[in-house]
Amino acid sequence: MDQNALKALVGQEAVKYVKDGMILGIGTGSTVRYMIDALGERVKNEGLSIIGVATSDRSAKQAESLGITIKQLDEVDHLDLTIDGADEIDDNFQGIKGGGAAHLWEKIVAINSTKNMWIVDESKMVHHLGKFPLPLEVIPFGSSHVLEKLDKMGFNPSFRMQEDGSHVLTDSKNYIIDLHLGRIDHPHELANTLNGIVGIVEHGLFLDTVNTVIVGRQDGPEVLTARD
Repeated sequence: MDQNALKALVGQEAVKYVKDGMILGIGTGSTVRYMIDALGERVKNEGLSIIGVATSDRSAKQAESLGITIKQLDEVDHLDLTIDGADEIDDNFQGIKGGGAAHLWEKIVAINSTKNMWIVDESKMVHHLGKFPLPLEVIPFGSSHVLEKLDKMGFNPSFRMQEDGSHVLTDSKNYIIDLHLGRIDHPHELANTLNGIVGIVEHGLFLDTVNTVIVGRQDGPEVLTARD
C-alpha cells in the first residue's frame, strides 16, 4: 500500500473508537482528512450523533460538509476524545506536530481532552525526534528578533513561507518559524527553553500527551497504548 492508502486505513480504524453522544476533538492534516471522511460515513449510515470541535478552519469546513455538527471549544464543557495526526512520534510516544500550521489550536484542544489518539502512517514512527522541523507559532510583531535569538541559540530557524514569498499564516494570523534541529535528545528541556522565549505563542512538541497511537502498516493497522 502507498502512503495515502495507509492514511486511509488508520482513519477508518480510528472512527471505530467514536461512540454515539461523544464530544470529539477533530485534528488537522492529511491523515485526519481520511478520518473525517470515515466519520462522515458513520454519521450518514448509522445516524451517529456527535459534536466535533475542530483544530482548524479547514477541518471544520470538511466536517460540516459531511453533516458533522461543529462547535467552538468554548461552547462545550469537555472533550471525550481527540483524534489527530502527528509529524513524528518517538519511542517514548513524544511527538512533533505543526506541519499543517495548526499546532496551537491542536494543543489547546488536546490538553482539554480526556483522551488523545494519534493516527499516522508508519513513516512517522522514529527513534528520536528532530528530523522533522520543529514548528513554532510566533507573534508577527518583533518576529525577526525572535528568529535572530533562536539563530544565536543554534536552533537553525527559518520562517515558513508561501510560494509567493509571503509568510504562512496560522488561523490565528500568526507566523510559523521552523527549527531545523536534526535530532532532539532532551525534548522536555527544549520545551522549557522555548516556553521562556517571549514572542513564541506555542511550540510543536507534544509531550506526555497521547494515550493511543494507531499506526498504518503494510499488514494492517497497529494499535499502540502510550499511556492510560
